[in-house]
Amino acid sequence: MRGSLLMNRRGLQRFRQLAVTATGSAKIKILLFCCIAFTLLALPGWASKFMGWSNLSAPDDRLQAPGKGYAIVMNTWKRYDLLKQSIAHYASCSELDSIHIVWSEPDPPSESLVAHLNHILQSKSRGPRQVELKFDINKEDSLNNRFKEIKDLKTDAVFSIDDDVIFPCSSVEFAFHVWQSAPDNMVGFVPRAHWLEQSHDNNKYYSYGGWWSVWWTGTYSMVLSKAAFFHKKYLRLYTNEMPASLKDYITKNRNCEDIAMSFLVANATDAPPVWVKGKIFEIGSTGISSLGGHKDRRSQCINRFVAEFGRMPLVSTTVKAVDSRSSWFW
Repeated sequence: MRGSLLMNRRGLQRFRQLAVTATGSAKIKILLFCCIAFTLLALPGWASKFMGWSNLSAPDDRLQAPGKGYAIVMNTWKRYDLLKQSIAHYASCSELDSIHIVWSEPDPPSESLVAHLNHILQSKSRGPRQVELKFDINKEDSLNNRFKEIKDLKTDAVFSIDDDVIFPCSSVEFAFHVWQSAPDNMVGFVPRAHWLEQSHDNNKYYSYGGWWSVWWTGTYSMVLSKAAFFHKKYLRLYTNEMPASLKDYITKNRNCEDIAMSFLVANATDAPPVWVKGKIFEIGSTGISSLGGHKDRRSQCINRFVAEFGRMPLVSTTVKAVDSRSSWFW
C-alpha cells in the first residue's frame, strides 16, 4: 500500500513537472511569436530609415498645411561640399520658399559655386515652384551674422540650420506645422537645458545642460538654432535690440549666439520652446561642443546674459512634439 502511494506521488510530481514545462514552453512560443510579428510590422519603417536621409525627403502632400512656406537661413564657413550636399537635400522639401546662405568669408562666393547651387535648385524644382537662392554677404566674420535682419524675406517662418546637419524633409515639414500652431515660439530639434545652482557666496549661478542632461531629466529650456524654426521678427529684434555688449562678447568668444537667440525669444514670450522629435544626420566633423571646457563656457554665457537681461527669461518644459504617423512609441 505504501509503495502504491509512493508511486502515485511520484507520478503526480512528474505530471506537475511536465505541466510546468509545457506551460513554460507555450509562454516562450507565444513570446517568440510576438517578437517575430513585431519585427515584421516594424521592418518596413526601419528599413527606410536605414537606407539614409535621402529616401525620407518626400512628405505626404495630402497632409501639408496651407501657408506661405518657410525660408531656410543656412550658416556656412568654407565647407563647400557640405553646403552643396545640404542644398541638394533641402531643395526637394515641398514647402520651402527660399534659401539664404549666411556668407562671412573674406572672399565672395565663386561664380562656379553659385551656378552649381542654382543648377541644383532648378533640377529639384517641382512644377512651377522655384526655390530662390540668395547669399547674404557679410564683411565681418561673426556668429551674430546668422541672425542679421533679412529685409526682403517673403515668409514669416525662418528655419535656421547649419550646413553640416540633415533632417528628412518630412521631419522639417512636421516641425514647420508645429511652429504654425505657436508662431511666437522657437520650435526645434536640438534641446538643451539650464538649472540654478548656489555658489559659495550664495549668489545665483546657472549651469548649462547638454543633451545627456535633457535625456536624463526629460526637461529642457532651449532649442539650438542649428536646427530651429522661429518668426522672422526675431531677426529684426536681434539685429536692432540685442545689447551691443552681448554681440561683442559672442564675436570675441565665437560661441553662444544660439543661447542669445533663446534668451531673446523667451524674454519676448515668457514661454518655453517646443522640442520636435526628429532623426538628425551629422554630415560634418565634430564641432566646438566636443572640445574640453565647452559646458563651462556655455554656463558662463548664460550667467553673462542673465546679468545683461536683468533676469532669467528661459522657461523649462517637458513637452515634446512627436509625429505619430511615423512613430511607434510616442
